[in-house]
Amino acid sequence: MSHTRPCLDVLCLGHASYDLVFSVPHHPREDEKLFADGLLGCGGGPAANAAVCVARLGYRAGFAGYLGLDVYGDSHYAELQQAGVETGLIVRGESPTPLSIILVKPDGKRALLNYKGDTQALPADGIDFSGANPKTVLFDGHEPQLSLALLDKIDNSTPTVLDAGSLHAGTLALMDKVTYLVCSEKFARQYAGDEQTALSRLAALSPNVVVTLGERGLIWQRGGETGALPAPPITAIDTTGA
Repeated sequence: MSHTRPCLDVLCLGHASYDLVFSVPHHPREDEKLFADGLLGCGGGPAANAAVCVARLGYRAGFAGYLGLDVYGDSHYAELQQAGVETGLIVRGESPTPLSIILVKPDGKRALLNYKGDTQALPADGIDFSGANPKTVLFDGHEPQLSLALLDKIDNSTPTVLDAGSLHAGTLALMDKVTYLVCSEKFARQYAGDEQTALSRLAALSPNVVVTLGERGLIWQRGGETGALPAPPITAIDTTGA
């Protein structure tokens, strides 16, 4: 039986984690006891962050992925609902919600520790996408089997985006199947050694490629056309989820 889904401007499919962000004066040394200046607990993960961002911009967003039936999953689920994100495509289960501990220094530089336990990527049939007809789909590569299954269901004219933070099996499986391949400097260097070489090689796989370079902005290529865009000058407080 198919289910009627709300028409979404953007469906974001991938990873959700719960983040505990500690503001620290410096990264701790061996055997050092350090007191944090601040603590922020909130939902995170590339696709989940993107869904909240889309909703805050005034568009209809949905998140598809996994959250555990634990205190972190409950908090994250409630946050997504409060943000106006459609949550009908979220799977809840007994495996833990991925948890990230993030230490942020005053200059915005950070260290991150992630725990997934026995939580695995969902199978291709893990979510029923029947009735879902999003105008745009964003993937982050962390649910490759589900992502490939959704790509088979949606219309070829639907724009798709891959947020490729690092090179792994999921991003490798999707990088040549999306309309917009948006990858980090880390991904580009892992793929081809340097960002310019990566840009030209990736442009042979995807019609629109962007390589983000942090404070140096971004470079892009569409077919034979290339360009760059600077980043606005800011004082970095915390780059988590930026």
